[in-house]
Amino acid sequence: MIDNSLDLTLTEEEQQLVELADEVCKNEIIPVRAELDEKEEFPTKILEKFKEAGLFNALFDAEYGGLGMPFAPLLLSEIVSKYCLGVGTTFLATKLGALPIEVGATEEQKQKWLPKLASGEKLAAFGLSEPNAGSDVPALSTVAVKKGDRYILNGTKQWISNAGQADYYTVFASTDKSKGPRGITCFFVEKGTPGFSFGKLENKLGIRCSHTRQLIFEDVEVPEENVIGLKPNKGFVHAMKTLTASRPCVAACAVGLAQGAYEEAVKYARQRKQFGKSIINFQVINHMLADMLVKIEGARLLTWKAGKYTIQNHPETPKFSAAAKYYASEIAMQVATDAVQIHGGYGFTKDYPVEKMFRDAKILAIYEGTSQIQKNEIGAYIIKEAQKLV
Repeated sequence: MIDNSLDLTLTEEEQQLVELADEVCKNEIIPVRAELDEKEEFPTKILEKFKEAGLFNALFDAEYGGLGMPFAPLLLSEIVSKYCLGVGTTFLATKLGALPIEVGATEEQKQKWLPKLASGEKLAAFGLSEPNAGSDVPALSTVAVKKGDRYILNGTKQWISNAGQADYYTVFASTDKSKGPRGITCFFVEKGTPGFSFGKLENKLGIRCSHTRQLIFEDVEVPEENVIGLKPNKGFVHAMKTLTASRPCVAACAVGLAQGAYEEAVKYARQRKQFGKSIINFQVINHMLADMLVKIEGARLLTWKAGKYTIQNHPETPKFSAAAKYYASEIAMQVATDAVQIHGGYGFTKDYPVEKMFRDAKILAIYEGTSQIQKNEIGAYIIKEAQKLV
């Protein structure tokens, strides 16, 4: 029976995790986030603190060394990104890189690779996008040719979060061009494999502490036992399942950033005085804050619904996953923009965190499926459901 209800109550364990994560992020992220952004410095020390606090464990199932809390990745996405989306993207890139293993690997493969990710000992990355195949996934040009008991990989991946820093990579390549998307295979590739290298560190507008590079494959030999699921030509299915499962977490990142920007705007509006009183008391500012609050709460509800549906494997998961990612990404940019506006000229300087949040927010409507692609997917469901209304 399909459960369409939405329980907004956190379990005691989930609430404890939220409080722990919030405390760790306050202590570890706030003091250094501006410096990490300025220097494009990978947040190694913060990730080590996350490891010590068991936050990596919270991303995975109990049988692979995790905490077995399926809603935890979404909760952590919001909390970490509230303080820094760059750190949030870095942290969650390991979960994204692990998802093809979780949705498509054999049990033996899962037991081999997931425990080291759950412990935080290893980091992961997801290798799908290419220079000429971003939204158009079936157009990817990375190829893998079977040679005995191995595959030879050649090609380049683009915009890969954690590239160069991660130890494990789930990489998608064409193994049968004649089959189009049905000829794509997902491979597990380890850092240090001969022929596997990385491009330059991208100099980005935002999320600058999250390292983004190309993955470059030049005659890289991958043993056939590293084919995810031990079945070639199933990679496109693994990729789509991965993106459907990951998009609620991206939406939660957007909600977190928006919440952080909103709180900064409220704090500033309370202490900033003009015309003899705090600007929060002016209706024009008060109404801006009201709009921000309503957008955030609406996005959070949609995100939680998408997250709950993902856990339940609900048939409408893809629709709500796309809807949550689209809406939360858009309102995050709107809220961050208004937060800068409320700060006035001060918001345009690096002295206040809303400047960074404004720059960070833009990526949310681009990575893991642009807002336009999300609307395409939502639109496809509308057309399908319209047939039921005749």
